Amino acid sequence: MQVSTTSSVTIQPSGRQFNAAPGQTLLQAALDAGVNLPYNCRAGHCGVCRGRVTAGAIRVDAFTPGVNDQQRAEGHVLLCRTHAAADLVVIEIQETGSALAPPRTIACQITSVEQLSETVAVVKLRLPMHGNAFFLRGEGIDVLFDDGQTRSYSMAQPPRPHGMVAFELHLQHRPGARFADSEFHAELTGKTLRIHAPPGTYFLREASAKPLVLLAGGTGFASIKAALRYLQETGVKRSATLYWQGHAPSDFRMREIVEQWAAEHSNFHFVPVLSGQASSLDLQAWAGRTGSIHDVAQQDLIDLSGHQVYACGSPAMVSAARRTFIEECGLGAGDFFSKTIVPTPRILRAISALTTLFAHPSAP
Repeated sequence: MQVSTTSSVTIQPSGRQFNAAPGQTLLQAALDAGVNLPYNCRAGHCGVCRGRVTAGAIRVDAFTPGVNDQQRAEGHVLLCRTHAAADLVVIEIQETGSALAPPRTIACQITSVEQLSETVAVVKLRLPMHGNAFFLRGEGIDVLFDDGQTRSYSMAQPPRPHGMVAFELHLQHRPGARFADSEFHAELTGKTLRIHAPPGTYFLREASAKPLVLLAGGTGFASIKAALRYLQETGVKRSATLYWQGHAPSDFRMREIVEQWAAEHSNFHFVPVLSGQASSLDLQAWAGRTGSIHDVAQQDLIDLSGHQVYACGSPAMVSAARRTFIEECGLGAGDFFSKTIVPTPRILRAISALTTLFAHPSAP
């Protein structure tokens, strides 16, 4: 049951309080009130915003694959899919310690789209004149749609101390995606996208000197690329190993850049991994590692107790890596940071439209 009045929500152990309006998720209410809670996909997949209800009634949306049955039985919920159903609600969850820049909505101009392959495009956006936005290492943006849905993208370039006026995004076109959204088509023909930035709490923590394990699935490479460039530009000497998984050799666009980094920096190692779901022809011709990306990493790094892991890819990839590394490799739960790429049918059509429209500018 949904309450008809505003609810008071308390976060433990910090004791911070905020109000949640009827129909508003607890995560959104917290962020609107300036309470920095961990989150990522906002779609119930990643499990990052998981907290435990200790008092008060709540209403949970049906689709929450990011929390398992045992966690549900213990009172855990995903705040991005949870609404207050009582006047007073208490949730246990650790707040994010970093001071995040308040997100804002901005209209950006699409300045260029480059097709790197049949499935991947690099899209560059620019803020309006005199616009500026501040980001942490590895943060991204949300593209907003007219019906309120969003799609998160990682920025492929590092932040600048005086803010940023342009962004580089990597988009993946999925086979079978169709374009049937006239509203978004009109928005694209005007070369303007509304974005919400900066969202989430997925960014490189600089205070640690622990070796880095970086997992990138498909276009998840964008955020990893930004973090690596930042480390190189600032002279940070942390050891880093990148495992990048693709479903076909053509998915490793910009591979030559990564291989050049590995050649120039002795503390950086690159391991491309071809998915076991690749075609038989690709697997036969592939000379490198194959299989699940977390299994390949586990073969190389049995003990992760002194490491930090940053993973960006599909919900299945991120969940499998988190479970394996924490339960079997000794990684501390607080040293696993992730960002999930969660396509929906509507968003797939939008991505298809974006890559198709700018690959063929004269198309209606």
